[in-house]
Amino acid sequence: MGHEKEQPIWIAGCGDIGRRLARRYAADGIPVSGFVRSDASRQACRCDGVNAIISDFSAGTLDFDPRLLADARVYYFAPPPPGGVGDTALAAFLDHVGEHPARILLISATGVYGDCQGQWIDESWPVNPVADRARRRLDAERCLAAWSARWKKSHVILRVSGIYAPPDRLPLARLRQGAPVLRVSESPYTNRIHADDLAMVCRAAMERAGDGEIFNACDGHPSTMTEYFDRVADYAGLPRPPRVSLAEARKVMSRGMLSYLAESRRIRNDRLLRRLGVALRYPTLESALKNAPRFGTNGVRSQTGKHP
Repeated sequence: MGHEKEQPIWIAGCGDIGRRLARRYAADGIPVSGFVRSDASRQACRCDGVNAIISDFSAGTLDFDPRLLADARVYYFAPPPPGGVGDTALAAFLDHVGEHPARILLISATGVYGDCQGQWIDESWPVNPVADRARRRLDAERCLAAWSARWKKSHVILRVSGIYAPPDRLPLARLRQGAPVLRVSESPYTNRIHADDLAMVCRAAMERAGDGEIFNACDGHPSTMTEYFDRVADYAGLPRPPRVSLAEARKVMSRGMLSYLAESRRIRNDRLLRRLGVALRYPTLESALKNAPRFGTNGVRSQTGKHP
């Protein structure tokens, strides 16, 4: 912790996870700076004590002085551009900051593994991205590794699964719309991590991970996507979504949703727990929903935050 206090902390892409992380540093009296894309995000950061600079990496507006990041620990949370197969935003950022940061932690995605047909996998599983969004994530990992090798600086990669946090960071809109899901027998396995746990894991990885290490950041308790929607519906007091076959889904679901249904993985987090010595506050979805703010039978949040 001593050396950490001497190094500037920066969060590139300081959204929800970044602000959760910043609050952890603030509790220890450690200041945090960040980069955001809009004035609204900058104002949100200020509420959490983050000194934020507006800089849209995807638009190429990197006009800040890279010396601000001298000897800094940088969390890179900014998402890749929405199209293509490369993360041009990260590439521009790394080119701009050059040798100045001491260490960069990147949030990637478990999608880089591609479709594993429901098998249990760990970090040794070969990468085989199928969707372009996953190809962009893998490109980001390789860009960061190249930056690290060029400048002899340290980096860490977290392959993150689906992020959730009740009551708001859940698929409630989809459930209220009554959108269908696959019947359980055809539903793929999905993985997740609570947003607060992810913020905790990010800091632990920055402090304790070795150079170039990769970790799967998930709770280690996957379920089928349909089971996930059912549990969230029960928690929110909403009807469980209707079931359709995969053949029917291809007629009524969006292309984006179908791309998620085409991949099934059950991801281990043994290395995360063992190497970083962390204990997740929410090791299962049920543990997070159990004491979260409650909803009424019509899916409206209770004003008291208790069971209706």
